[in-house]
Amino acid sequence: MKIRVLGSAAGGGFPQWNCNCRNCDGVRHGRIHARARTQSSIAVTVNDVDWLLVNASPDILAQIGGSSSLQPGRSPRDTGIVAVALMDAQIDHVTGLLMLREGRQLSIHCTASVWKDLTEGLALTRVLSHYCDLQWQPIEMNDAATPRDGKPFMLAQLDGAEFIPIPLSSKAPPYSTNRMSPSPGDNIGLLIRNSHTGRSAFYAPGLGRIDPHVASVMKAADTVLVDGTFWHDDEMIRLGLSTKTAADMGHLPQAGSGGMIELLDSLGARRKILIHINNTVLSH
Repeated sequence: MKIRVLGSAAGGGFPQWNCNCRNCDGVRHGRIHARARTQSSIAVTVNDVDWLLVNASPDILAQIGGSSSLQPGRSPRDTGIVAVALMDAQIDHVTGLLMLREGRQLSIHCTASVWKDLTEGLALTRVLSHYCDLQWQPIEMNDAATPRDGKPFMLAQLDGAEFIPIPLSSKAPPYSTNRMSPSPGDNIGLLIRNSHTGRSAFYAPGLGRIDPHVASVMKAADTVLVDGTFWHDDEMIRLGLSTKTAADMGHLPQAGSGGMIELLDSLGARRKILIHINNTVLSH
């Protein structure tokens, strides 16, 4: 089983198109040693031909263009993407679906609350249904009283790969009816397990709090790819770019007591990757 990181930046990418912070301006003009990054997304395969796309960022066309195995070229029109799994309904994780509209069928795995947001809040599914056969594959979660693992799902084309949804504490999009009253299906992480070897990876690009069940999953996984959006809770406020804290936007900051780095340090020698990094990180 392979996991390919297609993008590791937060919403807006890096550099962000309208941002002139030290980081964005510096990378544009070669004053800092950094690499441009597209918005957060990964792809999973077991055979280098068939792939599950996890989150469809607005940068999906560039990501496909930079990953030849996602376009195997077996017929006049072809794709290696057999399905898409969505961790939430945030714009930077779903609007890439519009770029996949030319396919005959688009199979989308997501929770009921995410599907509702994409149907009613953003109306994206209604638009897509005019272009392709949209197939919703529900990701089933437990009720709010038992915030534990959801029901695992598998894909016939990815033999041996098991995907286990993990409910997360974060924020639903501003257009969601759940924005101020979150439910377990608004934001999920994905435990990706190889049933042949038992090895696993945990993917969670949006993570506002480390609940006990999430900490347990992270400690058991061989690799963790987790939210690295902000270094400090008041980062955007310090830079004069927003009035919102990291917590307001559903992200756990990296620094400080109880921050992501403290938890990652406790995981020992496991591979740890920050997967959703804002353009402002460490610019101050």
